[in-house]
Amino acid sequence: MSGATGAGSAASGASGARGPATDSQGVTVTTYDKGPLPGERPASAQQTAQPYQPPQAYSTQGGGGGTVRRPRTGATTMPRTRKARLRVAKADPWSVMKVSFLLSIALGICTVVAAAVLWMVMDAMGVFSTVGGTISEATGSNESNGFDLQAFLSLPRVLIFTSVIAVIDVVLATALATLGAFIYNLSAGFVGGVELTLAEDE
Repeated sequence: MSGATGAGSAASGASGARGPATDSQGVTVTTYDKGPLPGERPASAQQTAQPYQPPQAYSTQGGGGGTVRRPRTGATTMPRTRKARLRVAKADPWSVMKVSFLLSIALGICTVVAAAVLWMVMDAMGVFSTVGGTISEATGSNESNGFDLQAFLSLPRVLIFTSVIAVIDVVLATALATLGAFIYNLSAGFVGGVELTLAEDE
């Protein structure tokens, strides 16, 4: 037994195992010195182990802790466009009437001003005198001078006629726009309304 123990102590190395030894019944027993078992990790290795860190995509520069990103060469940044799909489910008839009334008034004023400017331009070019003389000669006789176009198409008469047309246009446009709003609301209840796609550039 003492010879087996001496052989075991001679076989022990840096790992701490003494080597096989045989007891009194002939069973081989391996004894170890003080230290970690073969399947155990040393305490120093557990303390120095660090968590896994993935490789960085951008290298750090300087001694500071911040990272500096390097732009990719040849990469172009395209502006993104945000889109929103909306649906006009209902049109307020009262707001449609107000807007159409103001727009028709503005259109009537523009019509009156355009008629006055056109009359002045044609009168300066001598269109009324030339055409009026031709009509007077064609319709005149020994007893009468014929139809006077310049008296019939005078500026006050033209402005009055244009103003009446503008007022009628205001009334009709307002009524038709309001009626169109009611018809649109009825049709939108069945088909869902008009869909719009709005885009916004960032």
